[in-house]
Amino acid sequence: MNLKDFKAGTLKQEYQYKSFLPNKINQTFTWDDPQINVLLEDATRALGELNAYTMIVPNVDIFIQMHITKEANTSSKIEGTKTEMDEVLVSKDQIDPEKRDDWQEVRNYVDAMNYSIKELDNIPLSNRLIKKVHEILLNSVRGETKLPGEFRKSQNWIGGASIASAYFIPPHYNNVSELMSDLEMFIHNEEIFVPHLIKIAIVHYQFETIHPFLDGNGRIGRLMIPLYLVSNGLLKKPSLYLSDFIEKNKTSYYEALTRVRTTDDIIHWIKFFLEAVISTAKSGVKTFETILSIKQDMDEKIIKFGKKAHNASKLIEFLYQKPIVTITEVANKLNITKATASSLIKDFQTNDILNEITGFQRNKSYAFTRYLQAYSKS
Repeated sequence: MNLKDFKAGTLKQEYQYKSFLPNKINQTFTWDDPQINVLLEDATRALGELNAYTMIVPNVDIFIQMHITKEANTSSKIEGTKTEMDEVLVSKDQIDPEKRDDWQEVRNYVDAMNYSIKELDNIPLSNRLIKKVHEILLNSVRGETKLPGEFRKSQNWIGGASIASAYFIPPHYNNVSELMSDLEMFIHNEEIFVPHLIKIAIVHYQFETIHPFLDGNGRIGRLMIPLYLVSNGLLKKPSLYLSDFIEKNKTSYYEALTRVRTTDDIIHWIKFFLEAVISTAKSGVKTFETILSIKQDMDEKIIKFGKKAHNASKLIEFLYQKPIVTITEVANKLNITKATASSLIKDFQTNDILNEITGFQRNKSYAFTRYLQAYSKS
């Protein structure tokens, strides 16, 4: 099918409301729009450059964890959580009680991403995997009563206080399994010829339109993007996350999805998606460039620690994974006394690596600020 002939679906009369029943997508798509070709080329190039950095940065998995943490926080923020990066990086008992639900939602997202990336070695990106990830996402948080790990068995809607005033009503729950099976077949159909970036753009639109879960659809839909790219070899590591771009362009994002459903204009959505990939990949490259610069500077500073260089090297590796620490955490991680940890942290403060961020006399926390800023600016 040519994208200009795409038909998103139809409104279906239900009891006292109309749901949107999307058409199935498991087929080949073509297009005549030359702008898509240019954007696709640019997006593929940008993605390749980002992928190259994940292969040249030493111990890249350490830094990928910070990418995942940032994505978890940003993706959750789109859905209304209020947690900031510096809060996500501390333990739950250091969080104000009223913010702990938000903190847990973000940590669940991190766990869900780490689990799914690991599981891709065992099972493909599939409804089975998506359901398990959804179960992890809703574990012990506000959505825990909304069928974690199961497709919905009741009608949901987007926007509005009730279904009568809803902005969008996804398909009836009786259609969800069939539509998700079609989506899964489209993902893995090797007999159709659609470039991967076009394919995942269509997949994301279709998933958000089906809205198969009672809660967590936005986060799952965004999480599927890096999973798809990794599972199809476009990325070696899960280093591309679109949530930051989407949050900054939230209105345009929702308008682009809505435009498909109301006017069948999937070309506009695909262009938006490709622009998001280009912008995000370029931003990711800048982050990795900054990380390499920081790492070089830290390596030079650590050499000057003399007899303390061994512990200093271990601490800096820990900080790359957890850039906000306490004396107790450093002592436990490095298997040293609290007195030794305190002395080492003071040396890091003297060398402008760490700075104290609480202002407390006790229970102080120390931040690797320069490293944190590398992610906040990306």
